[in-house]
Amino acid sequence: MRLLLLPARWAYRGLIWLANSPRKLMLSYALLIATCSVLYHFFEKDASYGDALWWAVVTASTVGYGDISPETWQGRLMAAMLISIMVLIVVPLITAHFASKLIVNHDAFQHEEQEELKQNLRHVRGLLEELAAREGITAADSAVPPSAPADR
Repeated sequence: MRLLLLPARWAYRGLIWLANSPRKLMLSYALLIATCSVLYHFFEKDASYGDALWWAVVTASTVGYGDISPETWQGRLMAAMLISIMVLIVVPLITAHFASKLIVNHDAFQHEEQEELKQNLRHVRGLLEELAAREGITAADSAVPPSAPADR
């Protein structure tokens, strides 16, 4: 069972690796188009490389004008794989990348602000401990159980 999950993990890590870099994602898209156009040119003997490149771009974009289509079973299998990869992997990764750039929490604290808040909390804790020591209050005396409401 564990051996079956290993390729899935590698595929998932590969998708994460692609999704986190627009350059890698665009490069993989270009390589996919180039590879499929070369294979189309190889499988479909009558197609020029220009026509094969046009076919790959049109098929990958899922426009599918129908002006050029594969005749061989190898070409059709490759077309099915190209469409599936584009629709199920590449387009969602591109969309997710751009969506994550649009959904940015501008109210989130920056690292420097978080460090300043931590430093201020340490200072306040020190002051409270100093005040408690002067008053003779121990930590156990001043602690309120979480389930019991504080008396006012």
